[in-house]
Amino acid sequence: MSDKLIFNCTHGREDPERATLPFVAANIAATAGQDAVVLCTIDAVWLGTEGGTEGIASAGLPVLADLYGEFVANGGQVWLCGACTKPRDIGEERVAAGAKIVGAAKVVEEVVAGARTSAFA
Repeated sequence: MSDKLIFNCTHGREDPERATLPFVAANIAATAGQDAVVLCTIDAVWLGTEGGTEGIASAGLPVLADLYGEFVANGGQVWLCGACTKPRDIGEERVAAGAKIVGAAKVVEEVVAGARTSAFA
């Protein structure tokens, strides 16, 4: 059974609140020593690019750029959906620190191994 926690994030700059909340929850998990991943899909893949979180803030929540850095510093991982990065021309050369492009097979592998998932829609 895997102890990995995967928090799905589907929103980016167009919805700062929905872009930030998965990182809030995942950072709490990472701070507590859990193996935490934010899986960015659809427009959220932009969050895992260089400068992708800059200027994103929602009232009452941490500034996303700061939160992203804290999450990665706490051992969190940011996975960018490969099927979502491809049509947006996001390649490895554009990926921010702490992020990597993964295929659906990796996500399925982790879920089959027992990773728990949470979606913030």
